[in-house]
Amino acid sequence: MSCPFSGSLNLPILAAAIAGVSAFLSTRILPSVKKAIEDARYIVSIPLGQFVGISRNGLWRDEKGQLWFSEVSEFWEGQSFSIQVERVVFQGKSKYQDVLIFESKRYGTVLVLDGAIQVTTLDECSYQEVMAHTPVQLIHSDKKIKRALVIGGGDGGVLRELEKYSDIEEIHICEIDEMVIEMSKKHLKQCAIGYDDSRVQVHIEDGFLFLERCIKNGELFDVIVSDLSDPIGPAESVFNGGFIELLSQALHPEHGVACLQGECFWLHSDLIQKLTEDGKKAFAHCQYASIAIPTYPCGQIGAIIMTKSADIVPSIPVRGLNGVEGSLEWYSAELHKAQFVLPRKVSELVYRT
Repeated sequence: MSCPFSGSLNLPILAAAIAGVSAFLSTRILPSVKKAIEDARYIVSIPLGQFVGISRNGLWRDEKGQLWFSEVSEFWEGQSFSIQVERVVFQGKSKYQDVLIFESKRYGTVLVLDGAIQVTTLDECSYQEVMAHTPVQLIHSDKKIKRALVIGGGDGGVLRELEKYSDIEEIHICEIDEMVIEMSKKHLKQCAIGYDDSRVQVHIEDGFLFLERCIKNGELFDVIVSDLSDPIGPAESVFNGGFIELLSQALHPEHGVACLQGECFWLHSDLIQKLTEDGKKAFAHCQYASIAIPTYPCGQIGAIIMTKSADIVPSIPVRGLNGVEGSLEWYSAELHKAQFVLPRKVSELVYRT
């Protein structure tokens, strides 16, 4: 068989060949390219309704084309929580981590760092209020709180709660990732309103180094809230030893109180045991409070409360909520006491009793 392009030009055959190639491109290749481009944006392939892949930032589409976020992490291997996404408002990578913010169908605005949910505007009150009010309520009202510190917590929610106490003179926040603060101010104003108070002083640096400098300079705090993400990524070094001792040294020796994000007892009992053991060595009291919050793994996380004085018991609030109670959605004196009452199995997991 002779080649149609050798010798004289066979126009009918050439036209047919071009038509065939064009049809092949339009029906087979171009749609595939178009889909590949779309999948590169959301990294999902669902042939015949079957899930295949998920992007690094956790976004994927189902068989109906609806966009979802799934929280997949080695820190809670074997499970994943998913939220339907209505609109992605920000995706970026800071010096330290991936940052994703989206509007969800059910949970409001969602902040995700390195694939882990940090804040949703629906349920953030349950975490922020416990982390802020639990330690403050342990200091009697006749003792003035001059200096409070938040380590991490770049969204600003814990700041917002601390600001409800008008007698706190200075409120410091040490956040290593400036992008978290900037994007929270732009897209998470419900939390980032905490930056509007004139008492707030922002320090963009490593929390470990910041504490060391404060201790060296004798700049102690009455309350420290360590609102750090899980011990992977920027917060990893904090959980590896020495941090709890630094918290103790940076607090007022008579009435200082620290609150540390305490992880989920269903997933990380070994880590919690280590943190509570370290806390008991550095503080007079160290207790684990349980927080119910649906968008954290297993719907639960803890707050480890540590006090410098033996007279300050974490489970007994003494300050009172005058002028504050009306603004609260979650925390109360009754809840304060109840969150330290752990089921027998959980108490065994946390305290090895």
